[in-house]
Order: sequence, then C-alpha cells, then structure tokens
Amino acid sequence: MSQSTIDLTDVIQQLADAAPTVDATGDFPWVGINAVHESGLLESTVGKRFGGAGASLPEVGRILASLGRGDPSVALISAMTIFTHLSEAGRGRWPEDLYRRLLAEAKERPILLNAARVEPDLGSPARGGLPETLARRTARGWSITGRKRFVTGALGLTHFLVWARTDEKPQRVGTFVVPATLPGIEVIQTWKSLGMRASGSHDVHFTDVEVPREDVLDLVDAGSGAQDNRAHAGMTLALSAIYLGAAEAAQDAFVRFAHERVPSNLGYPIARTERFISLAGEIDLLVAGARQIIFNALDYRLDDPETLIRARLLAGRQILKAAHLALGALGNPGLSADLGIERHFRDIQSVLVHAPQEDTAIAILGRAALARGQPPSQTTASVPTPVSSSILKAG
Repeated sequence: MSQSTIDLTDVIQQLADAAPTVDATGDFPWVGINAVHESGLLESTVGKRFGGAGASLPEVGRILASLGRGDPSVALISAMTIFTHLSEAGRGRWPEDLYRRLLAEAKERPILLNAARVEPDLGSPARGGLPETLARRTARGWSITGRKRFVTGALGLTHFLVWARTDEKPQRVGTFVVPATLPGIEVIQTWKSLGMRASGSHDVHFTDVEVPREDVLDLVDAGSGAQDNRAHAGMTLALSAIYLGAAEAAQDAFVRFAHERVPSNLGYPIARTERFISLAGEIDLLVAGARQIIFNALDYRLDDPETLIRARLLAGRQILKAAHLALGALGNPGLSADLGIERHFRDIQSVLVHAPQEDTAIAILGRAALARGQPPSQTTASVPTPVSSSILKAG
C-alpha cells in the first residue's frame, strides 16, 4: 500500500473543518473518525493474510502526518487502531476467530481499539512495574477489575485492550480484549488537557467485567511482561508524525496570514518584509527539518532503536520550537482562535508526552552511549540503572 493510492485531501479537509468545534467542546470527534473510517485508513495495516493492504510503519507515519494536519486528536485515536492492526500483522497475537469478527464488523462501522495500560498509582508502564488491575479466573473466563488513565478515545472505543495481572500463583500479566458494551465499564471524564482536547483520553473504571477465557493477548509470567521501550521506538516515532502534521498546518496558517495581512502604513503584505521572510525561513527549517529527521529514520533505520529514539526527541523539540516561533511572531492574531495557530500550538505540546517520556528516552540513549565507551575491564554492572522518584511519575 502507498499513501498515494488514497487521496487524503478530502479526508484532511473534513477533519480540519470539524476540528475547531470538537476542540472547543471536547466531544468525541465522530465526523473526523467517520471520515477516516470511510477512507479505509483504520484498517490500512491489516495483514495481507487477512485480505488487508499491509501498510508498513513508514507508510503509517505518512498517513498520521496527513491526518495530523487536519486534526491531531482524530489522528491519535486512529493511530491506536492502526498500530494494533500493524502489530497483529507482524506477530499474530489475537485469537483468529475474534480478529476476523472484528474485521468483518469494520466493514460496516468504525472499530476502534486502544490499549488501557496507565494507572493512577503505577503511572506509565514505560517506567516499569505491574498493574493493579486484576483479572480473576471465573467459570467462563476472566473477570476484570481496575482503573485506567489516559485511555485515548475512551468514549468512542469499541474495544479496550486492558493490561492486567491475574490472581493465579504464579501471577501472569496480559492484555484482555474487553468490548466497550459490556456491563461494569464506566468512562470517567477526567480529560482536561491544554491541547488534544477531542482525543478524550479519560479514565476508565472496570468493575467485574467478564470476558471469555480465550480473549487475552500475550499472557506471560509477571516477571517477563515489562514494556520494551526500545522495541516500540519505531511506533513511537511514527506517532510523532501526528504533531509534525499539526506543525505543518500551523506553518500554512502563518504563511497565509503573512500574505493576507496588509498594514495601512505599509501598503503591501507583511510577507514581503525582511522580518517575516526571516521568520518564515526559521519555521521552515524547523518543520521541514523535523520531517526529514522522522522519515529518514523510519525509511532507513528501523533496525536501530537508538536512532529512532534520537530522531523522535530531535524532531519533537524542533516541532515545539517552530510552534512557539509561529505563535509568538503574530502577537494577538496568533493567540486568536480564528487563525488556528493557537490550537495547533496547544496540540503540539503533547509531542514528547507520550510514553516513553523524554527523561526515559534520554536515559536509554545515555546508557547506550556509556556502554559504547565502557572500558573492557569493566562489567555492565558498574554502570547501574538509576532508581529515583521519577519511576513513580504519572504517565
């Protein structure tokens, strides 16, 4: 599959037209999600053995960058489903009958999937630890009880992929497929973020929610169930492309304003002034540079976790700087919702918030750098992994 096989222009425009309203209300962005569904993008990564197009991770990055131009919240909700299918195409974790049923349903309506992993006490699993959410054995399967935080798209998901530990001895951890229509599920509307308001990343409380015994993925010994941040570096970088799209939208708005604004004391557009020529150049350097960094790594370095992590941090920092520069350069017009840059600016603040957070990613790079320069006489034990209060931070 190639992004060029799908004309995203109309999809992006539908997302962009609906974005200001859902940003203001925080309502679930059904207009945008339905547009993505009708385009076929939600299932773009379904494996070829299931009749799917089998889009690759670099293609996913480009899709998400395009959707991010329209509405990053819709792009993020969509990404969770797209990544789930991408993972299944590569690893085959789902019970086949269940997965095929979902694909059949997806022909009729948006099937939205997302992992529910972060917890109030644990924070992000990227920092280690086991979930408090408990899966108890029942006569028919499993009963799930626990509370999850930051579940993107919570109000519109069709299935929660709930990370939980079992009540067995020895304990195991796994991801339980929980249909959103089951009794015992309560979405608690806690999402009050600066940006990404329509992503609806609310808390979800599960109380004795029963699922069939076979509807569980990756059920493994509790000691081997930790999140592998290096293994997920490619997906995390592709996720950053959402915010690249938002930065490109902000850049477009900046350029459009520069051409349309004609102060009476000048008599011509401010786009002709040296100041705005310089600002436009700086913004382009940052935004286009971030695109090069992201896609060079996705296209050529998928087997190099450090390069992917480094690319995410560098591109994320440039995207943040570009948004700040565009907003600050325009003064009051930049702060007005009418122009749209302030919304893009708010959304972009989340670019480095996703797990693993910036400090965790930096630590991965730091340990790798120290290991490369380690004298042969030393063992890896002489460079300890620091343990601090940061491991207790919320995700």
